[in-house]
Amino acid sequence: MKIKTLVLTLILGLVAAAICLAGDTKAEQALRDADAAWSKAAESKDLDKTLSYYSADATVLPPNASAATTKEAIKTIWQDMLASPGLVISWKATKVEVAKSGDLGFVSGTYELTMNDASGKPVTDKGKYVEVWEKKADGKWKCGTDTWNSDLPAAGSSPAPGAEERK
Repeated sequence: MKIKTLVLTLILGLVAAAICLAGDTKAEQALRDADAAWSKAAESKDLDKTLSYYSADATVLPPNASAATTKEAIKTIWQDMLASPGLVISWKATKVEVAKSGDLGFVSGTYELTMNDASGKPVTDKGKYVEVWEKKADGKWKCGTDTWNSDLPAAGSSPAPGAEERK
């Protein structure tokens, strides 16, 4: 009788663990899909769709600029970027994690952006990004914090110590 109870308990525990893990995987995939769709919206230069991925109280931390904490400031950042001549932009998640609570997650990955410089010559930048997402009451994921920065050294500077060894 004790062995039967032990086996039944073990089986129920494994089933419960599988259900919990499947839920996490499902939430992570939903977040990965939302991030990929957001990249496609930016790639197609759809300003309204691009902005729709932010929460109402989002903060955007662009490189070499002040934090944008209002909808208008965030819109200006994206409007200026999407209007840049020769713009080609995309990003891809490399890591997605969702909190055990299921209502908070983060995405990190890499981006590539090409724009024309002042002379009209295309210039490509590659870098990394981090986004913090919140699952809203309606079940949709929205980005609450967004930041990115270049892998290229700042103008007039040398690469960080050890950067060449990491490549």
